[in-house]
Amino acid sequence: MQGKVEICGVNTAHLKTLSPAQMDALLIKSKAGDESARQTLIEGNLRLVLSVIQRFDKRGESPDDLFQVGCIGLIKAISNFDPEKNVRFSTYGVPMIAGEVRRYLRDNSAIRVSRSIRDVAYRVLQCKEAMLARLSREPTLEEIARELSLPPEQVSEALDAVCAPVSLYDPVYSDGGDPLTVMDQVRDHKNTEGNWMEHITLQSAFRLLGEREQQILSLRFYDGKTQMEVANLVGISQAQVSRLEKGAISAMRKNISIS
Repeated sequence: MQGKVEICGVNTAHLKTLSPAQMDALLIKSKAGDESARQTLIEGNLRLVLSVIQRFDKRGESPDDLFQVGCIGLIKAISNFDPEKNVRFSTYGVPMIAGEVRRYLRDNSAIRVSRSIRDVAYRVLQCKEAMLARLSREPTLEEIARELSLPPEQVSEALDAVCAPVSLYDPVYSDGGDPLTVMDQVRDHKNTEGNWMEHITLQSAFRLLGEREQQILSLRFYDGKTQMEVANLVGISQAQVSRLEKGAISAMRKNISIS
């Protein structure tokens, strides 16, 4: 993208820039309904759009498409910006532009999530934009959760589910040589030879237990139930569950040490 001169027919080498004083004056006029000032603001901040979309140039998307989407975010930022607040427009506009691009990438992603999670994510993103306009800063996860009366975990899950996927080949570090990619940082801690052997050994020791002991251990450590809950399900006392559980674990340890 950096070597591309024209995006959407716009010569990026000739994009206009505005001084801080010009920005302030035009923002006030635009807020008052001056369409000419609004158009000048859009044209004078296209470099800001260009700088934001360069963050997404390794997503495999067309730079023209990203630039158009970024311009939509810029227009929204200009419409919602409050000149009376003591904050620079770029501070407010960059997250708005980036958010619009992320929304586009999310909606066009090959990875699909459930409708219910996506609906929550849309509500979260809309709330985040509204709070950004109101607070002139990025709201925290807890603030968004309080605003929507949702648990913070649900808000975090929804945002994670709709974020743009990261390629395993994306570079995370480079010191001038071959870059270190995400793949280099990912390690399979589950399917290692040692863990497979442990799994097989535990299975073998588990199969040597009686049916009741197997049931109790499954309920306790696979289903995560308490000893009282297991006692109610099996029809014995909690003391019996505790005794059988300890005996089963002791037997498994003995069988593992023998093998």
